[in-house]
Formats: sequence, C-alpha cells, structure tokens
Amino acid sequence: MQPRLYYCDHHTIPLPSGHKFPAGKYGLLREMLARDGQFRLEPAEFAARDIIERAHDAGYVAGFLSGTLEPAVMRRIGFPWSRELARRTLASVGGTVAAAEDAMRAGFGGNLAGGTHHAFRSEGAGFCVFNDLAVAILALRSAGQARRAAVVDLDVHQGDGTASIFRDDRDVLTLSIHGRNNFPFHKQRSGIDVDLPDGTGDEEYLTALVRVLPQVFEFAPEIVFYQSGVDGLAEDRLGRLALSLDGLRRRDGLVFEMCRARGVPVVITLGGGYAEPIARTVEAHANTFRTAAEILFEAHACCGIVRT
Repeated sequence: MQPRLYYCDHHTIPLPSGHKFPAGKYGLLREMLARDGQFRLEPAEFAARDIIERAHDAGYVAGFLSGTLEPAVMRRIGFPWSRELARRTLASVGGTVAAAEDAMRAGFGGNLAGGTHHAFRSEGAGFCVFNDLAVAILALRSAGQARRAAVVDLDVHQGDGTASIFRDDRDVLTLSIHGRNNFPFHKQRSGIDVDLPDGTGDEEYLTALVRVLPQVFEFAPEIVFYQSGVDGLAEDRLGRLALSLDGLRRRDGLVFEMCRARGVPVVITLGGGYAEPIARTVEAHANTFRTAAEILFEAHACCGIVRT
C-alpha cells in the first residue's frame, strides 16, 4: 500500500504582490509527488478548535478565527487576515494531526504543510499562526496514543515557539539545529540547540547532526516529529547556510535511518524554503518524502510492519 500524505494547498491565501511567503511551492510539491506515484495524496481536514486549544490560549485562537486580533499581532505573524487564511491554517494543523495518527498506526505520516514552529502559546510569528507540532503531540497524549515525543527541527530558523511551549514538559524533547545569526533574533532554549555560523556547508552540518542525533533517541521517544525545512539550501534567500540538494538528502537519510533502526514512528512536516528559483525548494522538499519512502516505508513494508 502507498504511504499517505496530506495537503492543504487547495486553500489559497490572498497575499499582496511581492509577499515573501512562497505560497506557490505547496501546490508544485503536491504535483511533483503525484507524478512520482509513490504516495496517496489526500486533502487534510480542519483541526478541531478544542484540539488546537490544548496547545494555544483560547482567547488567541478565538481572536484569530474571528479575525479580531490586533493589527500588531497579525503583523508579527506576517499575513493579512482573511477567511481563506483561517481555513488554510486549520487544514495545515489538521494535516499534521492526521499524519501523527498515521505514524502511530503505520510507522510513518506526512503533511505537505505544517512545521509552523514560530507559533507560541498566545501569539504567532514568522508565517506561523498555530503550532501544528505542539497541537499534534498534545492530541496524541490526550488520546492516550503516545506521551513521550521528540521534535527534530532542522529548519534554518530556530523552533522558538515549540521550544517555549514545551520548555517545562519533561516528556517532550526539542532539538533545533539552526543558523546562529538568523531569525528569530531572540532565541528560546530548546532541549538541544545547535547554532551554526553563516555559510555552513554540507560536511560541517552533517557532522553536527551526527553528533547530537543519538541524544534524541536516548530520550526514548514514542514518536518523532521531523520539521524538515529546506531553507538551509545555498540558494535560499532567507537561509544564510550553504547546503546542497545532496546534503539535504543525506540529512534526511540520517534522521530516517535512525528512526528505522530504533523502531520509532516518524511524522514529517514541511518548514521553510525560499530559494530562487522556487523549483529548487520544491525539489528539496520532494526529496525528503522520496527518501522517507525509500528508508522508512519500504523497509517497514518488507518486514510486515506497515498497516494502512
């Protein structure tokens, strides 16, 4: 059976001309993976409000969904409010929640959106409204499906919102490998932080990952959430690192090989990616899911582990 991926790009966001958010990459990614024929692609359902409120302040949730947040709060998020944005946000979170349920059942789950790691409990930032990673972890916990989780965040920007939400939670480990001089400029304290200088290339990056990744599995998580941002790509206009497509693919392989070796289910979400041309970002994102299929799904299926 084909592994399942969720998408929400059919909910388009009206943005002003020249806006930095690469909204077009999501549909292009879905089209590329559809041509590959390796995955079953399904539209994500909206996340329920009460599930979102396990990770976020109820007043903030209500204000966003009704469009009544203060203009300064929306400026920090980086989007003009619209009903379409609210629908897309709910679907993005819903995709990660569904992917987490798939992972607990079958060892693998994927969302062609999400990874909105700059969202704090009571505010958003950096194109992130609700923190889908936190929502999904707490949804699994509430349902009694998993308590102990790890977030492996390899976006070039620190996962500050996720780190803040789980700062005092002993059952969630957050790892963030990010650019030292990049947004957010006021960093939070993750469980494990690795900050890299501008211009870091493949070998230095992979060496850092190999050094810290075993600590994630020493934590003995029941599930891993992989925020697979590709804005470390050398061509990325917001990244400042110097990774290649091959380097990103090797990065993904290290994460998936260790998940497979330890028998830990993994959820894959997107993250940043702002390359010019955008085709480089789309290819990098697609490679993450292709690598997952090669290492996780095929390996599990041959052993009779995956159930769909």
